[in-house]
Amino acid sequence: MISQPSRHCTVELQALPSRIGQVRRIVSAQLRYWHLDPLIDQAALGVTELLTNVHRHAEPDKVCTVEIELLLDRLTVSVHDHDPRLPQLRDAEPFATCGRGLAMVAAVSESWGVRPQGEAGKIVWFTLPAPSPAVALPTYPGCGAVEHAPARSAVAG
Repeated sequence: MISQPSRHCTVELQALPSRIGQVRRIVSAQLRYWHLDPLIDQAALGVTELLTNVHRHAEPDKVCTVEIELLLDRLTVSVHDHDPRLPQLRDAEPFATCGRGLAMVAAVSESWGVRPQGEAGKIVWFTLPAPSPAVALPTYPGCGAVEHAPARSAVAG
């Protein structure tokens, strides 16, 4: 599903490793389209960490929606999944190979948080300050979409 306003993009997907790379490319392309190139690295890192959390932890499924929205001088990136359990910022051990995702999001963003949605899940979001002034954009959409892949019963190698 794609929303059409020129400063809003929504992508629905299953948070699988191959899809996470596609969403990184979509976010990067959208930010280039909006002339927000300085935000690409931070936004791509943040969305990768949030989608990785969905892939590793979300239940009952890995279906989620990524939304990027530019309002005035703030870019907000959010990920909505169906798991009502809220993530927790943890202190990872120095040599741990995982457990730093939310800390990385906090480090690269201006602010971040979680909005519980009851039984519908939660939204984890972060904001980045956008450079001013915003550039006027053409009216055609610039957002790409990642198709929702059907659930599979077997794991492909």
